[in-house]
Amino acid sequence: MKVRMLIAAVAAVVLSLPVMAEELKSGPQTGEKVPGPFHPLNVTGEHKGEKFCLFCTNGENPVAMVFARESSDSLAKLVKKIDEATIKNKDKEMGSFVVFLSDADGLDKKLADMASKEKIEKCVLSIDNPAGPKSYKVAADADVTVVLYVDRKVKANYAFKKGELKDSDIEKVIADVSKITAPAK
Repeated sequence: MKVRMLIAAVAAVVLSLPVMAEELKSGPQTGEKVPGPFHPLNVTGEHKGEKFCLFCTNGENPVAMVFARESSDSLAKLVKKIDEATIKNKDKEMGSFVVFLSDADGLDKKLADMASKEKIEKCVLSIDNPAGPKSYKVAADADVTVVLYVDRKVKANYAFKKGELKDSDIEKVIADVSKITAPAK
């Protein structure tokens, strides 16, 4: 009888604990190597209109790589801030690009309009299939995945479900740019 009461009490405590939300994992994680080449359709940048490897172009340089499922005001704000960081870190040859994982009709025009409206200068906007490059393991429920890397090694990773990207998150991402642009120790 005492054993049953103890089991019931333990079960009640366990069931009353808050459910811990599992952290969303998307893309290569901190400490991992970036998987390698893939060829999205570049909508802006030097290779506009071509399927071109942005991973290859950036080499060992510091890079802000973003995978996004759809455009939003918060994403536009993030891209604008990443573009500003890329310009600011020109001397470190920082690169940046956004890969939209979508097959929506007219997306290329929409992205070109966004780049013009937001005055995006250096951050390349591109399009790939909805699943994204397989080896990058972009989570299906991640609306935005941000990977900051240098020497092809991930220094920071952020993943957000639809509607979760907030101004405070954007500031954290931009603050972490220093992890890829600071001189190696």
